[in-house]
Amino acid sequence: MLCSDLQLDNKVNDRLILASGSPRRRDMLRKVGLEFDVIPSPAKELHDELMPLDQLCEENARLKALAVAQDYPEATVIGADTLVYIDQTPLGKPRSKEEAAAMLMRLSGRTHQVCTGVCIARAGEVDSFHAITEVVFKKLSEKIIRDYMAKVDVMDKAGSYAVQEHGEMIIEQVRGDYDNVVGLPVAQLLGKL
Repeated sequence: MLCSDLQLDNKVNDRLILASGSPRRRDMLRKVGLEFDVIPSPAKELHDELMPLDQLCEENARLKALAVAQDYPEATVIGADTLVYIDQTPLGKPRSKEEAAAMLMRLSGRTHQVCTGVCIARAGEVDSFHAITEVVFKKLSEKIIRDYMAKVDVMDKAGSYAVQEHGEMIIEQVRGDYDNVVGLPVAQLLGKL
């Protein structure tokens, strides 16, 4: 199910804050009719490769939500963290174009997981959850990787790709929640709100 297929049945009664500067998350929430403020979280993300995928994403989402919620205790704050995992190793955002190309080559022809942890903090309570989606990559040549990187700004994206931006060039199949791969499992979030 895509976020564009969802309808918001009821409005959130209190102030809603998205603790993320992600334009993709912002757009997804607007598409389902939520009214919210954007206050990017100052929290530092954990990068513990020994933590299980779901726990690491949920903990980072919790840190982000709580860092904003402490300044806005009357609000409902949403924090989120998305990571790409392959070979039990998280792939975050690349630090260089070379690292981005290496990540894409590592994903080439393989199936990996995308996990988004979400935390809703409100009235002193915290509700965390996650979604995991499998993504199957096409076999990529160096030319396809160069062409893809010329069309997409890969530097602010976990795993160096965006399913919604020319994903047809590199992705063979998405198994599960497409919105989760974009960066937010919207249907699950709406159910919790």
